[in-house]
Amino acid sequence: MSNKISTLSNLSQRIIVGVLGAAVFVGSIIFGEWTYFLLFLGLTLLGIAEFYKLVQVQGIMPHRGVGITLGILFFISMFLVEKELMPEELLYLSVPVLFLIFILELYRKQPHPFTNIAFTFLGVAYVAGPFGLLHTLGYLNGEYSWQPILGLMLLIWASDTGAYIFGKNFGKHKLFERISPGKTWEGWAGGTLLAVIVGYAMSFFFSDLELYQWVGVAIIVAVFGVLGDLTESLLKRSLGVKDSGTLLPGHGGLLDRFDSLLMAIPFVVAFLKIF
Repeated sequence: MSNKISTLSNLSQRIIVGVLGAAVFVGSIIFGEWTYFLLFLGLTLLGIAEFYKLVQVQGIMPHRGVGITLGILFFISMFLVEKELMPEELLYLSVPVLFLIFILELYRKQPHPFTNIAFTFLGVAYVAGPFGLLHTLGYLNGEYSWQPILGLMLLIWASDTGAYIFGKNFGKHKLFERISPGKTWEGWAGGTLLAVIVGYAMSFFFSDLELYQWVGVAIIVAVFGVLGDLTESLLKRSLGVKDSGTLLPGHGGLLDRFDSLLMAIPFVVAFLKIF
């Protein structure tokens, strides 16, 4: 099927993959905690692997197997802690385990050892960190609820849609031309407006959060979502690549598709835990 999709125009590929992806996401998140868990476990594994493959174009040699294993263990551990199947004190074991990478590097004969170590850490922190924190949203009230997770996804989609429509029709002033010439302040304003409207509307149907919380999450998504996009663009520019991967026809790689979500999750979790 992927071969057939790859023969279509870029717009057709984006639409087909987008619709199929949205159906899988919505269905997995709503169906139950285990389908949600498996979905994001797969994204964590593929996302870290894609990150390590991406940085290798510059001769960086991260500890790929170790990083993927640590990322998956962190993701699973956070899930078990939120389900109260594992004491949270065991999370402290992740710190000495991370420091084992310094020891492993002593036995490798690769150039730039500390660059390799740094990018191994970065892969875990950049992908597994946010996806692990996503469990906090799913279990915000003690038991699994799809509302905060799906609501966050809907707000990101709303922000992206609003930014695209307003940017295409009214965009004149560049938001961050050095990194992403296509983004404009008008597009960002449109994305923020639509996200806030959707957040306001969701407060009438999604009861897990209060109105001010949904609006607050919408604003966070509008601000940090675009910063996540810019950060990933900066990463690709520094490595001299166009897309982070080719897994999603018409969309590039997983990191291209989930850069906004990865950046927004930590700020959304902090906001909801504090307020």
